[in-house]
Amino acid sequence: MVGASPGGGTDIIARMLADKFAASMKQPFIVENRPGASNTIAADVTAKAPPDGHTLLVATNTGQAIAPHLLKLGFDPLKDVQPVGLIVVVPNVLVVNTQLAAANVSALVALAKAKPGAVRYASSGIGSTQHIAGEAFAKATGTTLVHVPYKGSSQAHIDLLGGQVEMMLDTSSSAMGQIKAGKLRALAVTTPRRAVELPDVPTLAEAGVNGVEMSTWYGLFTTGGTPRPIVERLHAELGRALALADVRARLTGLGGEPGALGVREFSEMNRAEYERYGRLIREAGIKID
Repeated sequence: MVGASPGGGTDIIARMLADKFAASMKQPFIVENRPGASNTIAADVTAKAPPDGHTLLVATNTGQAIAPHLLKLGFDPLKDVQPVGLIVVVPNVLVVNTQLAAANVSALVALAKAKPGAVRYASSGIGSTQHIAGEAFAKATGTTLVHVPYKGSSQAHIDLLGGQVEMMLDTSSSAMGQIKAGKLRALAVTTPRRAVELPDVPTLAEAGVNGVEMSTWYGLFTTGGTPRPIVERLHAELGRALALADVRARLTGLGGEPGALGVREFSEMNRAEYERYGRLIREAGIKID
C-alpha cells in the first residue's frame, strides 16, 4: 500500500522494495496506490486488513506522525499499524520553477515580501512534511505564502513545472530527478548539513533562514496485531533488501540515508515522531481549514 500517487518518492521506494521482496520470497508483491488525505487512506486500508503480514504499507512521517494530529482518522496510527523497519531518511529541498526570478533564497524572500500572497507553494497534501515546512518557512521569513495541496508530489510537479505554483519544499526523493534534469532549481535543503547528492545547494540556515529543519522518513509497516515472528521475518527481508548495493545506491542517489533500526527501535522512533509533530502543530497553531 502506498498513500501517494505513482511517480513520487514513496511510490519509487515501494516499487523497488516490492521487486526485491518478490525475488527473495518467491511470490508476487503488488503495489497499490491510494493517494489522498495526507497518505492516510493507504494506512487505513492496512490497519483494517487481516493481521497476517500480507498487507504492507510504505509510509512517511506525513501519514504516521503529522496527519493524525490534523485529520479525524478511523484507526489508531500507533496501535493499528505495526512498524516493521525504517527504510530511509531524506532531506526536504526548497525548489522553484526555473523561470522564476529568484536564483537564491534571499531573492525568493524578497519577491514574497514585495507581493504578499502572490507566491504559492505546493505540497503533497494538507499535513504533509512539505506543508509543515512551508508554514515554518513563511513564519521564519515573515512572508505570506499561499498553500496549494496536491495528492502527491508527482501531481504537484506538473503545476510547479507549468508555473501554476512558484515553490515547493519537496522531499529530495521526489524532486531529485527534476533537479538533476535541470527542470527545477534547488535553492536550499532543510537539514542541518548539506545533502551529499546536492553539495552545491546550501542549507536554509546557510541561506539566512533559521528554524526550518525538516526531514522525511520512509518506513515499512504492516497491520497491527500481526504475530511477532511474521513482523521479524518482514524486518529481516527489509534488512536484506537495504543491504543490496543497487538498493543503497538508489536510496543515496535520491539524497537519502538508508535505515538501520530494529523493530523495537523503529517503533520507539515512530512514537517519538508522533509526539514531536503533535507538539509542533499545536505550538504553530496549524489547522485544516
